[in-house]
Amino acid sequence: MDKSKVIAAYRRGFITIHECGQILGVEEMQLKRLLQQEESKRAFPEQRQPIGG
Repeated sequence: MDKSKVIAAYRRGFITIHECGQILGVEEMQLKRLLQQEESKRAFPEQRQPIGG
């Protein structure tokens, strides 16, 4: 399952943080890091620039 979908389900309240960690197969500290990474992706989406051209 796509990790961003699992994290979105947690943020919407469909699953607990414990369930989220179990689905992703990560421990608490790893999960907190993943949550921070997903938050930063939403706050600062990557700007794609063409290579070459």
